[in-house]
Amino acid sequence: MGTEPVRVGLLGASQIAPLAIIAPAARRDDVEVVSVAARDPERAATFAAEHGIARVAATYEELISDPEIDLIYNGLPPVSHAPLSVLAMKAGRHVLCEKPFAMNAAEARDMVEVAQRTGRLCVEGFHYFYHPLFSRVLAIVRSGQLGPLIAMSGAFDVEIPDLAGNIRHDLALGGGALMDLGCYPLHMLRHIAGSEPQIISAQAKVGRPGIDLSMEAELQFSGIPARVSCDMSAGVAIRAEFEVIGQKGRLHVNNPIHPYLGHQLTLLVNGEETTEQVDGQSTFDHQLDAVVDEIRGGMAVSTGGADAVANMEAIDAIYTAAGLSPRGL
Repeated sequence: MGTEPVRVGLLGASQIAPLAIIAPAARRDDVEVVSVAARDPERAATFAAEHGIARVAATYEELISDPEIDLIYNGLPPVSHAPLSVLAMKAGRHVLCEKPFAMNAAEARDMVEVAQRTGRLCVEGFHYFYHPLFSRVLAIVRSGQLGPLIAMSGAFDVEIPDLAGNIRHDLALGGGALMDLGCYPLHMLRHIAGSEPQIISAQAKVGRPGIDLSMEAELQFSGIPARVSCDMSAGVAIRAEFEVIGQKGRLHVNNPIHPYLGHQLTLLVNGEETTEQVDGQSTFDHQLDAVVDEIRGGMAVSTGGADAVANMEAIDAIYTAAGLSPRGL
């Protein structure tokens, strides 16, 4: 592509797209959002006018086949992640796909196989991972300051009302607290542990049939006990945090998901407690940096491929342990 901007097409006039891709793209001169498609063409046209997007494609397939698009941002519900991401890669497009990567691990494996076969990028949008805060967390754990790890936990709770059209409460679209919220702390603990979890047990509070309003899962990472919890029930208070306990100390992070909006890292080692905040741009700016860098031939991104498959495998296993079906199965 030389020095031409990376041209982005949006699948879906989604609520997350302005924050996740439109605003970060507008802050740089090497990325341009050029087209959008939505299930409702009128909504797509309104969205395009509101955000200064030049073209509106009549269908998702028309947008994907546009030869002037380099990168597809798939912000659709999980049920559309695998089929349309696969279609995009086969058409020669790179893909930035919102989390969760797919409905289940089988779909995730299909997506990764197509990415490898086509030589296209397929990134899962775990934006938090690219902020300097999480690099700092990994550096602390890897440094040995905490000593050998003995326990971990992560939680993400946000009230998500069961209103008409809300995909988080729609089983067929890939809804559920674990899919929408719990995927984050699960992903964090996997990277902190540097290994994959064994699912010991899981309990869900069920709303609509098959939909987990909350999920609590007990895991082990190479013998290290861990707990992941998430809750989207009515009236639940917002909570986003994780804690890592070692033989020598304890690390706690408040708001690791959107740290640019305010966060706190607390480190207790040998009885001495320190707190810090790690500077950075929005998590989405850092994520777009990483995606553009790999498209240009730079360092490979970390939230795709085997990592995306492993996260979906763990999600499937947690659902099964809780007596619920993985999405789409």
